[in-house]
Amino acid sequence: FEIYNIVKDVCKHIPGTHIGIHAHNDSDNAVANSLAAVQAGARHVQGTINGLGERCGNANILSLIANLKLKMPYEIGIGMDSLTKLTPLSRMLDERIGRSPLNQQPYVGRAAFAHKGGLHASAVAKLPETYEHISPDIVGNERQIVMSNQAGRSNILSHLQKINIDMPDKKMQARFLNLLKEREYEGYSYDGADASFELLALEIMNKKADFFQISKFRVVDEKRYNARGAWIHESEATIKVNVKGQENIQVAEGNGPVNALDKALRKTLTGIYPELTSLELTDYKVRIIPPHEDERGTASITRVFIESADGAGNSWLTVGASSNVIDASALALCDSYNYFLYKNRYKNKK
Repeated sequence: FEIYNIVKDVCKHIPGTHIGIHAHNDSDNAVANSLAAVQAGARHVQGTINGLGERCGNANILSLIANLKLKMPYEIGIGMDSLTKLTPLSRMLDERIGRSPLNQQPYVGRAAFAHKGGLHASAVAKLPETYEHISPDIVGNERQIVMSNQAGRSNILSHLQKINIDMPDKKMQARFLNLLKEREYEGYSYDGADASFELLALEIMNKKADFFQISKFRVVDEKRYNARGAWIHESEATIKVNVKGQENIQVAEGNGPVNALDKALRKTLTGIYPELTSLELTDYKVRIIPPHEDERGTASITRVFIESADGAGNSWLTVGASSNVIDASALALCDSYNYFLYKNRYKNKK
């Protein structure tokens, strides 16, 4: 309120075209103060993408653009078509600087248009305006129907519709919902992991994309001195895979246990599925899940997300969960391979 009054007084003596605002976010009011200054007459607004800046950051210019254009509204020299670039711009900057995106960031965050509770998701499916202040596509974002232990049938149907899967049988829907809740209790999360979610749906529908099964694997991790007296780290994975009724065993060394496991699996499968040579693992994330009573500290459940790409601009996310981080990685890895093969051999040919 002080900002508005001060700028209003200054604009009585100096034209607003010569007045600017440069707000920091120390009290979480940078955007609000900037908008108040504009209402009072200032016509120059400074900010940064995603609010980056010293201390608590600067005014987030993405929020300023969206608010000035959509809420107030002012003519800001940015057309509606350009607003769709706000979300990609936000995520590109975070990617470039290696920072995890703020999911709750207004307008552009992944959770900005996320809907979790069953009744909530049902209402959004019928009339999005009941829970969304704007349509997410205006700013280049998208609606997320979150799969969780609060999920209802509406969540599932909406999410299945998004990935073009038809599951009309209500008993099947109920089994799928129960399975999702069981998996979440085990540490899984399908928020964003659409590839694993789709594979699970296919399994419920008896259309499981099962191109191979890992019979067993072993990973040996060693750290030792080499001949020059320097510490070196070596990982070796041995894997037995069943493909079309045939057992295949491969051994591979890698830069860490997950890379060794990936290399061994790839050696086993590329001779049978040559298209796998274009599969690339682009990101790997580990999360420690809040423990149950008997699982604390290093015994906690580990959730692993693996992002993969096919070289044609398509990417997908898979998830695995286990008290063993290598096992969780193997589960996410298998889903990634199976989804790639399903996508190439069946889904894309429908």
